[in-house]
Amino acid sequence: MSDGTTSLADTVHDSKSSDALSSTLMADDLGLGATIAAAFDEIPIRIDSPRAGTLPGLGDLPAGLAPAGLSLSASAQITLNSSVLPRVALEGDAVVLSSSSGPRYATLRELGKGGMGEVDLVEDRDIGRTVAMKRLLPGHMGPAAVARFVDEVRTIGRLEHPNIVPIHDVGIDEAGRFFFVMKFVDGETLESILDKLRAGEPDYVRRFDVARRVQIFQQLLRALQFAHERGIIHRDIKPANVMVGRFGEVVLMDWGVARTVAGLTRSHDSASLADVPGGAAAPSRASTTRVGSLIGTPLYMSPEQARGANDQLDPRSDLYSAFLMFHEMLGLQHLRAHHKTLTSLLHGAQTDDPPSAASMFASTPQRGIGAEYAHFVNKGLQRDPAHRFQSASEVLDTLHLILSGRFAVQCPVTFMKRGSLAMSHLVDRSPPVAMWLGVTMAIVLLLLVANAVRDLIG
Repeated sequence: MSDGTTSLADTVHDSKSSDALSSTLMADDLGLGATIAAAFDEIPIRIDSPRAGTLPGLGDLPAGLAPAGLSLSASAQITLNSSVLPRVALEGDAVVLSSSSGPRYATLRELGKGGMGEVDLVEDRDIGRTVAMKRLLPGHMGPAAVARFVDEVRTIGRLEHPNIVPIHDVGIDEAGRFFFVMKFVDGETLESILDKLRAGEPDYVRRFDVARRVQIFQQLLRALQFAHERGIIHRDIKPANVMVGRFGEVVLMDWGVARTVAGLTRSHDSASLADVPGGAAAPSRASTTRVGSLIGTPLYMSPEQARGANDQLDPRSDLYSAFLMFHEMLGLQHLRAHHKTLTSLLHGAQTDDPPSAASMFASTPQRGIGAEYAHFVNKGLQRDPAHRFQSASEVLDTLHLILSGRFAVQCPVTFMKRGSLAMSHLVDRSPPVAMWLGVTMAIVLLLLVANAVRDLIG
C-alpha cells in the first residue's frame, strides 16, 4: 500500500512504478521498491517501573486488553479511546448537554496494512473531522514493537513543519492496542503521479509539468532541511512516501525508520530483512545501531546505505536519495531501472557513477530538461558524500539560483542560456539600453556577413 497516509516502512510492498522497479527478487516477495527495515524481536527489552512488570502511567484495563508482556498498575489512571466532549442539543430555547458514549474514533475504512501495523481512516467524533489512525496489529504488541512504535510517535512529534505529517493524538483503543492519530492528507502519492505521467495521462501531463515537479522537490527539501537541523535523518526517501494534496501541499510521510545522528545514536536496527519498522533513535533505545544492516528501500538507497554503513549515515544520505527521486521526477525513468535483481541493484548502488551532465537525460522519456538541471542532479548523485551537496539548505540555495536564471556556467549550453537570460533581464530593467544594444549587435552581425560574402565573391 502506498497511499502515503500509512507508515509505509511498516509494509514490504510491491512498487507500482515499472516492471523493473517491482521485480520479485526473493522467495518472500521482497521487491526492489520495497522498504527494508530491521527486525529486532530478539533484542531484550527491560521495562523499568515502580513495580516489576508494570508500565507506569497506565491504569486497569479489562481482562485480556493489556499489551503482551505488560501488566497495568491498578493504582494508575488510564483514558481509553472514548469520546470526551458532551453532545450539544437544543430543546426549545434551552441548550442541553448530554454525555457522549462510545469510542472517540470511529473507523471508516482501511488505508493500509503492513507486517506490524495498520492505518485506517477514522472519524474524530469529538472534533468532527476525519484523520488517519495507525495501530499496532494484535500479534505485535510485545515490548520491542511498542518501543519502536513510541520512537516513531516521538520522532514525528518533534517535527512540526508544514511539509511533515503532524500527530494529533495517542492512546489505547478498546482492544488494548496502542495507536496514534495523524493528519489525513487527501491526495495521492508522488509514486502514483509519476506512474500516470509515464502513462501519458493528459490531465497529469498538464498539471504536473517540469516546473510543478521542481516545486514539489523544493517542498520535500524544506521538510528535510527542518528534520536535518534537528538531528534527524529519514532514511527512506522515495515517491511512495511523498504525498501531494489536492490543494498543492506536499507532505513527507513515514518516519518509521528515521534516526537521530547527533551524539550517541541508538536504534533497534539489526541485519534481518523482515518487514519490521525502526524508529527515531534516542538515548533510551534498547540497543546500539548494528553496522551491516540494510535500512531503507533498495531503489533509492545511497551508496553508504547499500553498504550497510549505518554508522556513517548523515543528512547527505537522505539528499542522495532525494536526488535519485528528483532524477526520476524530471526524466520519468528511474536511474537504476536496468538492475533486475536485488544483488545487482545493491552492487550498482555502491559502484555506479552518475551519468555525465551531457547524457543525464539523453535517453529518458521526458525531453527538454535544461542542462542546468543535469549539472545540478549530477552533483547530487556523486558516490562520495564529500562531493555532494552538504546540506538541504545548500541544495535549496542552488535551486533558487537555477530558477532565477543565475545558475553557474558549466558548459557551452549553460553559457548560451545564461547569456540569453542576462539579455532578457536587461530588457526588463532597461528597455532603451537593451534596444540600442540589440541594434548595435545586429549591425555588427550584418557587417560581418557582408564582409564574408565579399570575400567569397572577390
